[in-house]
Amino acid sequence: MFNNFASTDIEIHVASGKLFEVAGFPITNSLLTGFISLLVLLGVFGYVVSMIKRGKYNRFVGLVQWAFEGMLGQIESVIPDKKIARQITPLALTIFFFMMISYWMSVLPGLDSVTYNDVPVLRALPADLNFTFAVAIIVFITVQYHAIRTLGPIGNLGRYFRNPLKDPIGAFEGILEFIGEFSRYAALAVRMFGNAFAGEILLVIIAILTSFVAIFALPLFMAFELFIGFVQAYVFFILTVIFTSLAVEHHGSHESDHSAAHVNKTADVPM
Repeated sequence: MFNNFASTDIEIHVASGKLFEVAGFPITNSLLTGFISLLVLLGVFGYVVSMIKRGKYNRFVGLVQWAFEGMLGQIESVIPDKKIARQITPLALTIFFFMMISYWMSVLPGLDSVTYNDVPVLRALPADLNFTFAVAIIVFITVQYHAIRTLGPIGNLGRYFRNPLKDPIGAFEGILEFIGEFSRYAALAVRMFGNAFAGEILLVIIAILTSFVAIFALPLFMAFELFIGFVQAYVFFILTVIFTSLAVEHHGSHESDHSAAHVNKTADVPM
């Protein structure tokens, strides 16, 4: 078995393969797969919305509603400000469902078997580092937007830059926070890419190692990859919410202090 595996010609490409060009714009296999995933996502939610509008329900519609309402409750529990929680909800939920569906595309049987000009036609979108970094940048910009709206430009900068003479420890913590603001999003992108890319390689290697019994072995690993795809999409979703909460939490603490001071002041007023 290992001799056959060693003699098998396996080509692993980190970069996505270009299939063709449209008006000079290269269409890669991951981009094509992402477009198919988008159609699937729109089809699923279009079906659910149409069923709800007509007052018809089934187990699939109930499952989608249950997932949506459950994650909405999680967002509101992590971000105390209901207004900010509702504003971040569309992005967070879109990231979860699109990441999960596009990740699951890598579990399709024969994903690399169909080729065009010796390039696999389909490749999971999260296995493209450009995509995961693009989503991480969108999350970063969105979080900074809410932080500036909540704390103000000066208040947001105050999270990173403090007077080292008055507060040396706080100034050092601010520098660490500034560095961590970029490293956490880079880690978020690389984590998703690494899991999707490793999952594709795992399925190919298992198919080669198991040879004729792959029809029995692959379903187990495919089910495992479906679960990993769900977990990684959820991690991306929940970290988006947590990063937003961390960026605006100072506003909540200031409001709490102001409310407490107002209560104490009111208590001191003679009736």
